[in-house]
Amino acid sequence: MQTDIWVAIILAAIGTYALRVGPLLWTQRHFNKHKASNTEARLPTWLSVLGPLMIAAMLGTSLIPKVPSASSWFATVVGTLVTILVWRKFKSLGLPVFCGVLSFGLALTATLNWL
Repeated sequence: MQTDIWVAIILAAIGTYALRVGPLLWTQRHFNKHKASNTEARLPTWLSVLGPLMIAAMLGTSLIPKVPSASSWFATVVGTLVTILVWRKFKSLGLPVFCGVLSFGLALTATLNWL
């Protein structure tokens, strides 16, 4: 592999780690400060919203096909609808994602073979 690819991988890993460890360290410091002063510590609102915001950001980027074409948009819509329907039925995380990805692949393969 080329050096620039390794640099990109390492920077992405450091950035991912920093996004996860930053709020953790801040929360620990926040609770330790309140524990030392014998006051009640509560999580700030921004910290409770951080997780859903990250998921929404990943969802937004995942819904745009890499190569915009009629077949990829169709497969994206099918995969999204199946994911939502399976989630509404079972209220779990793993099964809806698995079914959505599977239906996306099947729909994309079917439309590419059909066209």
